Amino acid sequence: MNSSYLIMATFAMAAVTFITRALPALIPKKVLDTPWLHRLNESLPLSVMVLLVLTSLSYQGLSKSFGLNGGLNSAEVHLFIAQIGALLLVLLIYHLSRQLLVSMIVGIAAINGLLWLFTHFLS
Repeated sequence: MNSSYLIMATFAMAAVTFITRALPALIPKKVLDTPWLHRLNESLPLSVMVLLVLTSLSYQGLSKSFGLNGGLNSAEVHLFIAQIGALLLVLLIYHLSRQLLVSMIVGIAAINGLLWLFTHFLS
């Protein structure tokens, strides 16, 4: 990558960021008050969070971790179970509280707590 590419990429990212921030001010208020846009605004944070969490799950190594004896690597299974447990807890907390920051903190604490439990009590 040369410097002109990096400069152009930075300007492109700045332009896209500016356009997405300025667009609500340029759209007429009549369009912004439509019911479908309000429903989209209510459901979008949870949808984005679920997609981000699902794409971060590290399940790719599970299919490759079969050894000669057919057993799974326990560390990878524990990681996968901890991620699924944290994901379910985050979804539950967000559904109950509608607080994105609280559910993110709970998710981080849950995955670390579950991994600690698995390493200290199940291995």
